[in-house]
Amino acid sequence: MKKSDFLVIVIVILVLLPFFLSNAVYDTFCTLTRNYPLWMAFLKFGILATFGEMLGQRVKTGHYYHKGFGLFPKFVVWGFLGMWIALAMSVFKVGIPAFMEKAACFKGVSAAMMGEFSWLKLVGAFFVSVMMNTSFAPVFMTFHKICDMHIASYEGRAVSLIHPIQMRKLIQEVNWDVQWNFVFKKTIPLFWIPAHTLTFCLPGDFQVLFAAFCSIILGLFLSIAAMRK
Repeated sequence: MKKSDFLVIVIVILVLLPFFLSNAVYDTFCTLTRNYPLWMAFLKFGILATFGEMLGQRVKTGHYYHKGFGLFPKFVVWGFLGMWIALAMSVFKVGIPAFMEKAACFKGVSAAMMGEFSWLKLVGAFFVSVMMNTSFAPVFMTFHKICDMHIASYEGRAVSLIHPIQMRKLIQEVNWDVQWNFVFKKTIPLFWIPAHTLTFCLPGDFQVLFAAFCSIILGLFLSIAAMRK
């Protein structure tokens, strides 16, 4: 392990420790999550998903950061993507159970999704996860990849945030072999569907937070995908 690894571990411990030692910190976090769900989603994903990409860089290059990484642009992009994810989660976790009750005779699944853990809630969470990851997730993953390539084309500079994305050019440059055969075909069924099933079984205050923690794993997946080129 390098000195930078110990420094990262210490920082992570210092950030998480107050939540375990102080009920006031925990209660404040829950209150802010309920009152400002989108802005809290911005912060959660901006911080955790960017950290995940830094971990991916550590795996791929041996360093957490390098010139051109684009720390601030990635934070901003992940923040807004986090708001998008939070909205999508809210829509899917209400809409899919409602459809299940009408079309598939899963009576009570909508109420179960709002209550404590039960087998009916697990079934509902699984169907919500499947639908979200087979419809929303591929579009989200592809758009994030294009945003990442856009930031890289400006060598990580903040100016990339105010320049329009050359969508037509970048979408042709995506490595669709890796995107389809690894990101879609493997990570979605083997990781994201089970992970988001667990996510939707959690209390509402922690669902977006846990999804943001899962984005740390996404950073590692992106690095693996990049190495597979």
